Amino acid sequence: MKSTKTDYELITSFMNGDERSIELLILRHKSKVYSYISLYIRSRDLADDIFQDTFLKVVQSVRAGRYQDDGRFLSWVMRIAHNLIIDHFRHEKQMGIVLNDDYESDLFNSRRLADENVEDVMVRRQVLRDVRRLVSELPEDQREVVIMRHYAGMSFREIADMTGVSINTALGRMRYALINMRKIMEEKNITLSIS
Repeated sequence: MKSTKTDYELITSFMNGDERSIELLILRHKSKVYSYISLYIRSRDLADDIFQDTFLKVVQSVRAGRYQDDGRFLSWVMRIAHNLIIDHFRHEKQMGIVLNDDYESDLFNSRRLADENVEDVMVRRQVLRDVRRLVSELPEDQREVVIMRHYAGMSFREIADMTGVSINTALGRMRYALINMRKIMEEKNITLSIS
C-alpha cells in the first residue's frame, strides 16, 4: 500500500502514534537502502541484518526527537546505513576475519542453470567481478557516486544531498569515474562482454 503523504508527514504521523506510518516509510525506501547495503555487503543474511539495524536506528532516532526534517529523509537513512557498514568493516578488521566471497552462490546449485548454460553463468559472474574490481580501484569519492547511482538507483540530487556536494560535483565525479574505469580497463586489458 502506497501513501501520498510526504516523508515528513509520515514521520509526524508516526510520532503521533500511527505505527503504520513507519512501515510505509520503510517500504517506500526499502529498495534503494537495501541495494546500497548489498553492494558493500555480499552476504544476504548480513545485508538483511544491517538493513534491519538501519531502520531500527531510524525508529529510535525519530522517537528520541533526533531527526530534524530538512527534506532529506532518504539521505539521512543512507548515512545511517553507510555508518553501520563502516562499523561492520571496522569490527571485521579488528577480528581478523577473512571472507571468501569470490562466488555469490554455489555455481552448480542455481535455478538459472535451467535457462542458461554453465558457460553463460560463468561469463556473467566474471564480468560482474571485473566491474566490482574496476569500481573498487576508483578513488573513494568517485566509487561512492558510482555505487549510489548505478547500484542503489539514487538520483544525482539524492547523491549530492547525501555526500554534501553540489549536483555538478556529483556529476563530475561520475564523469571522472567512467573515464578512470576506461583507463583501468585499457591498462589491464579487461573486456566486459556478456554476449
